[in-house]
Amino acid sequence: MTSEKVSSDLSMILPRVLIVSRRTVRKNKFVDFVGEYHLDLIVSYGAVPVIVPRVSGVSTLLESFEPIHGVLLCEGEDIDPSHYDSEMSNFTAEELEEIRRAHASDTAIDQEKDSIELALAKLCLERNIPYLGICRGSQVLNVACGGTLYQDVVKELSRERPECQRVSHINYDDYDGHRHAVEVVEDTPIHHWFKESLAENNMEILVNSYHHQGVKKLAQRFVPMAFAPDGLIEGFYDPDAYNPEEGKFIMGLQFHPERMRHPSSDEFDYPGCPFAYKEFVKAVIAYQKKLSSQASVPKGPKLNKEQETKRRMIVKSFSIAKDMYISGRNSAVAVKESELEPGAVFLEENTAYSVLSLQQEHRLRQMGATVRNGHGYKKLKLKEEREKVARSIIGKMSIEQLSDMMSFYYMMGQICSEVLETKLQHLELLHVNDKS
Repeated sequence: MTSEKVSSDLSMILPRVLIVSRRTVRKNKFVDFVGEYHLDLIVSYGAVPVIVPRVSGVSTLLESFEPIHGVLLCEGEDIDPSHYDSEMSNFTAEELEEIRRAHASDTAIDQEKDSIELALAKLCLERNIPYLGICRGSQVLNVACGGTLYQDVVKELSRERPECQRVSHINYDDYDGHRHAVEVVEDTPIHHWFKESLAENNMEILVNSYHHQGVKKLAQRFVPMAFAPDGLIEGFYDPDAYNPEEGKFIMGLQFHPERMRHPSSDEFDYPGCPFAYKEFVKAVIAYQKKLSSQASVPKGPKLNKEQETKRRMIVKSFSIAKDMYISGRNSAVAVKESELEPGAVFLEENTAYSVLSLQQEHRLRQMGATVRNGHGYKKLKLKEEREKVARSIIGKMSIEQLSDMMSFYYMMGQICSEVLETKLQHLELLHVNDKS
């Protein structure tokens, strides 16, 4: 077998991880690139990186990159603050200009990259596709889930701290060599990855970072994994969406574990440095297997535009309901009753008996098909206790599972309606024949 054939076969077998490129200028032309460390680690653990070019219109073409088994988002410019904060943190014009001068390479907003990456992040959240965000990628994840960012960490956070707690998060003269301490939160993935490197009664490690923005308000679904001395969150994850063996991985790291290496060497500072990529790819592989196992199951009917809009409203409704279930009904987050209504209507319409139209139910009663045995008919109606159990179970389901269930019920409703109509016609025909 030729090497070309082997490569072709592997590309069909190995899971695909999408990575959005970053744009720079070389010889007066734009060039798209992705850092080699990210690519090397993804390949070394058994996945294929698929580079999504940062070009106009790509955000509307993401379906063309299917199948998507994982998404890794990394470096880039500042995210447009309009995506998370209507005001520029009350900075004066002079302060904004000072920030732009200090971070000239990062403060040029790239709206196209924002559109592509936010769309990918939301797609991952909707389908439970494994997601790893490094640096800017962690900020994209937080913003996609409703969190906010510091426009400038030094001016908004560090300068409010005592001198002993202030941190330099970036060193333009020594990108790879720069380090600062972070305190690891116990019993989190980062803690497990770096456990053997942590001294007794000391949860600190030194990390590499280069950023001037960071998480301000962490989105509700996430839990912090590490803090810098100034209080900035350096890592977070969704504990309800973290189980690499089952294909679940939603995480953001503000620091750069891939660059934490000894000078002039590929040896990592700590054995745990590559574990974020290792566990991410493990989840990607498991997610691919899960999709493959579902491939043989017939999919629901193709939805038209109106049906797809309704589906998205129902999915959003279930997502809001799940957040309310987790945080409590009296959550500070304002929820409109109208946003919950589509999910409630869906549940009411998809009880066991709802596949019968009123006309069909009336005809069943007329013909006495179930009147003689009331028990059979009563079984079609869920009792209050069973409905409570069903709602509890559904409240814990993922968005992907709920979406699949919606398609399944839609299909089963159609089939039941068609089969029942056929059987009723057959019974009526027999009834007519008996009379004659």
